[in-house]
Parts: sequence; C-alpha cells; structure tokens
Amino acid sequence: MRHAWLVPVIALMLASQALAAERVVASGRADGNVPAWTVSARAPDGWTADCCTYARAIGVDAVVYRGEWSGEPQRVMVLNVWPARLASLDDELTADRTHYLHRDPAGRVLALPIAHPAMRCAANVYEGSDRLDDMVVFCDPGKASGVRLSWSMTLAADDDQRRALLEELLALVRSTSYRRGATPLPGPAAPH
Repeated sequence: MRHAWLVPVIALMLASQALAAERVVASGRADGNVPAWTVSARAPDGWTADCCTYARAIGVDAVVYRGEWSGEPQRVMVLNVWPARLASLDDELTADRTHYLHRDPAGRVLALPIAHPAMRCAANVYEGSDRLDDMVVFCDPGKASGVRLSWSMTLAADDDQRRALLEELLALVRSTSYRRGATPLPGPAAPH
C-alpha cells in the first residue's frame, strides 16, 4: 500500500513546528456575495512564497517553492481560493475525488481529516497510475467567508523526501488563516 507513509507523516507533523517568519499572502476583491478576503500562512524555512509573479502566471493565488522557480509542478505548494458553490466541504472533497478518478480510473484515493486550529480541513491523497501522487487539503473558513481554499502538492511516488515535504505542507496548512477584507499585494515583477 503506497499510502502507508501517511501515518508517520501525520505523527511527525503534529510534533513539528519548524516554520520561518516569511508570510504567504493572497487576497481577493469582493465579488457578488463573496466579501473581499485575505489568506495568509507561514512559509516553511527555506521556502519562497510568491503571490504575484509565478502564481499569477499559472493562474493560482499563491505558490511556495524551494530553490529556483522551475515551472514544474512537483514539490511546489499551491494555494487556490474560490467562491464556495457547493453546500459543504465534504461536497468539495467528493467532487474533486470524482473528477480525479474520471481522469485516472486506475488511481487510488485516500481521504483524511487534517487538524487545523480555526477551520475545518480535510485532504484527498491521490496515488496516480502515472506514479505521481497529489495531496490536496481543502479548508472551509466558514459560511460567512463565501470562499473555500485548498493547498496542494504533487510528488513523485518514490520521492525520497516525501515525509519531510508532506510534513512541511501540513504545517503550512495548519498556519493558514483567513481574514475578511483585501490586502494590497504587489504587482507582478517586470520581465527580465
């Protein structure tokens, strides 16, 4: 069973709090019934947070990566925030799982709750037939927010850093906070 690594990861992530002070910040304007919002988190030590250059280029709210930006999806933490359209977080998880299994019928899915101090979070862990695995953690900051969010990361099934990387992703998720109201963010950097 390829998901056997999750038990030690969850135990380790509960014991680890090694996070740096660099903040990940993403923000959105009011849109219809959805009030303006700001989502922030603490980037793991040694990781770079980006909301406004690479994240915008690939159409997400923020990315957190280590080293130089490669544009490759593996080992990149990705934040997406969207207007809540489904009735519950469980519905979001089910819709994502259905979509994944439609794309990869031979893939496997494991669902698990994720501890968060201020909002309900749960994950779908996808073991792809392509030997790429994805962990997608969905969080619901509450009905009044009008949004849901997810942090995700893709890893090779045989990635020798898997345990440490997932521990860092889960620590990032636990540090994530939602605040009503937008935060001004810098524009994208000028091309070189």
